[in-house]
Amino acid sequence: MTLPRPLGGRRWRLFLALVLNGFGQAAAVLGSAWLIQQIVDRHFVSGAGSGGLAPTALALLAAALLAAALRAHERVAAERLGQAYVDRLRRRLFRQLMRLAPREHSRRRRGELLLRFVGDLGALRRWLTMGLARLVVAGLLVVATSVVLLLLNPRLAIAVLLPLLAGVAGTLLIGPSLEVAVRESRRRRSWLAANVSEKIAALPAVQALGQRRRETRRAHRQSRALAAAMVHRAKLIGVMRAVSEGATRLAIALALVVGALEVRAGMVSPGDVVAAMSIVAFLAGPLRDLGRVFEYWQAATVSREKISGFLGDPRIIRERRRPATLADGPGRVEFRDVAVTGLFSGVNACAEPGRCTAIVGDNGSGKSTLLWLVARLLDPDAGEILLDGQPIRELALDDLRQAVGVVSPDFGLLRGSIERNLRYRNPRASDAELQRIIELCGVDELLAEIPGGLRARVAEDGRNLSLGQRQRIALARALLGRPRVLLLDEPETGLDATARRALDRVLRTFSGTILLATHDPARIAMADQSWLMRDGRLQLQAPEEQRAAAVILSLGDHRQLAEAKRRGD
Repeated sequence: MTLPRPLGGRRWRLFLALVLNGFGQAAAVLGSAWLIQQIVDRHFVSGAGSGGLAPTALALLAAALLAAALRAHERVAAERLGQAYVDRLRRRLFRQLMRLAPREHSRRRRGELLLRFVGDLGALRRWLTMGLARLVVAGLLVVATSVVLLLLNPRLAIAVLLPLLAGVAGTLLIGPSLEVAVRESRRRRSWLAANVSEKIAALPAVQALGQRRRETRRAHRQSRALAAAMVHRAKLIGVMRAVSEGATRLAIALALVVGALEVRAGMVSPGDVVAAMSIVAFLAGPLRDLGRVFEYWQAATVSREKISGFLGDPRIIRERRRPATLADGPGRVEFRDVAVTGLFSGVNACAEPGRCTAIVGDNGSGKSTLLWLVARLLDPDAGEILLDGQPIRELALDDLRQAVGVVSPDFGLLRGSIERNLRYRNPRASDAELQRIIELCGVDELLAEIPGGLRARVAEDGRNLSLGQRQRIALARALLGRPRVLLLDEPETGLDATARRALDRVLRTFSGTILLATHDPARIAMADQSWLMRDGRLQLQAPEEQRAAAVILSLGDHRQLAEAKRRGD
């Protein structure tokens, strides 16, 4: 996925409107200058009196009002251009975020991801609305007025243009240093944002472990470093603007001096000099804007690189252009020579419909990864997985994930009501189906305890609920819609007695296929079969081995389980 073209689609029409606006402003400025020249030469120098002055003054007022109206329209048109592009890019970024593999998501800092949507998009919007737009409009103004000045008097034109060109050259010289400063300030801001985001999520742990002062000192150091980087950037921007302002003022002064000499020599009239000075005065604002164009360009260049890198990340879950439709089936899951680098390889196994398969093994052996592969939250590096005989890579992701329900400690609740969380997987489920799942998972007891019932508010990640209450809601969320496969990743963690009873009811009554990653000997004993993840391999366990595994795990010794399996080999 690549960046959309800034002037792609209908945005070229908005850009064309800016170009026409620039021509209009140039015409208004030149018309105003001509009217000023007429007023000075006819009514002040030649002593023609006030006859005809009123119409000329009214025409000058009309030209000024036209220039002001065009300037206002330019701002609106530029904002529309910037917002149209950023809206398109924001939607593309969010689609990419939704396709990001969970493992890759966990490697990225939350502050870094937020910066793509806030800081980087803002930089690109400023470039289009205040950079590119002003470059077009002010550029047309400068070119048009420069041509008129050259026709009016070449020496006067050179006196005006030389300082302006020197200002542009000075801006370009400062540019590379500004780019370095922009990158450094971005880096510092990203580090601080990531740190603050992390501490917000882990605040209870920071407080409970007595690290409040240490983390405060760290945030202060990062804040001071960011402030220093921003001040250094501001200094360079200040120098750039000073060069632009100085060049403009010098152009006005030279126009006055050279104009006076030209008037004395009889080469131009006083009205021509005043008109030239008025042109430079009209250009002061656009030239200041041009001085900032390079600043916006540098910030947008860095942001464009970051966004392009994110959009071009290959570690996403890709869907075929014409995916297959998932056919009806009982929920048979088959692994064929599946491998994930660094975890396991050569996995060949089948989970039959109507059966519960327990997956056991040490932490980090790949139990959770095996579940994620079935839901295509991660793709294997080799091999394939079939659901009811169809390779899941060929299926539409929405079809697959409607057929597979997932419960995992990594999948928290969303901010909103309890009902929103329950219906999140299947918003169109009937009230009767929702009530069935509520009773099956023990959520009815939870609703009786909490004021507001289904409308009760849930904080981000369900932090205002106990772990057992969260797990009951998560279990019900996964079951709503009658999935044919249920993936349970250590669902017993932190469960209270009510939640454990609800989990056992689901294990006994679910009619589809259950894959259960667990360390709980009671759950292992309830399963119809068990798979042992060990030394990068999946090993099927016989019923007597499964019972032995449950006994050994009840003693809390995974090593003994592995040793018993070796002796059995």
